[in-house]
Amino acid sequence: MRPETLIGDHTIYACVMGSRAFGLATEDSDTDRRGVFLAPTPLFWRFEKPPTHVEGPAEEQFSWELERFCELALRANPNILECLHSPLVEHADATGRELLSLRDAFLSRKVHETFTRYAHGQRRKLEADVRAHGTPRWKHAMHLLRLLISARDLLRTGTLTIDVGEDREPLLAVKRGEVPWPEAESWMARLAEEGAEAARRSPLPEEPDRRRIEDFLVRTRRASALQADPYGEVVQGVVRGGGVGQD
Repeated sequence: MRPETLIGDHTIYACVMGSRAFGLATEDSDTDRRGVFLAPTPLFWRFEKPPTHVEGPAEEQFSWELERFCELALRANPNILECLHSPLVEHADATGRELLSLRDAFLSRKVHETFTRYAHGQRRKLEADVRAHGTPRWKHAMHLLRLLISARDLLRTGTLTIDVGEDREPLLAVKRGEVPWPEAESWMARLAEEGAEAARRSPLPEEPDRRRIEDFLVRTRRASALQADPYGEVVQGVVRGGGVGQD
């Protein structure tokens, strides 16, 4: 099955991400699209497995196969968790809506570690830019601050909100280079401290609800296997427990 067919015929969830979802879009902002597709179960019974992700076919479009998406979300991957909480949903079928209904099951105090680790990596890159060029890449500095705000508020409230709301103008001022780097650094340090404090008192559970997510994945795979497919009666017999070659 061609990758574009997986996206065109088997997408269960699609949304807009990036600056438009974060409430930071300007006239020149791109439209970043992200999605989740459900590869038909019989494809996993071949030696060549379906892809875990597909880039395209449209520009600025990227999609994950459902199992890979759930694995990354259970690890508290920032990009994946934010994808589940986009305010700009373009498509969700019945399976996609169930995935969205489970998004709180992916959240745990692990977000402090993963968001912080990602933020530290971005901070090192910004500092390297300052050493090499005298200034950071201001757009990246803005998005780092946005991530730190999002992580702090998630740990405080247990709810992930990715639209920056009233922080839009201060963040866009950073993007325009209107905030001196030492001031931006101070803001980053303060947000990191507030995030660490929030983690100690967070209403989030210690671990995500892996059992609920796995149950959803197994049910979804089984339902896909029972649908009409190229393997016909052989597949149906195996799925229903008849086995191969049995009368």
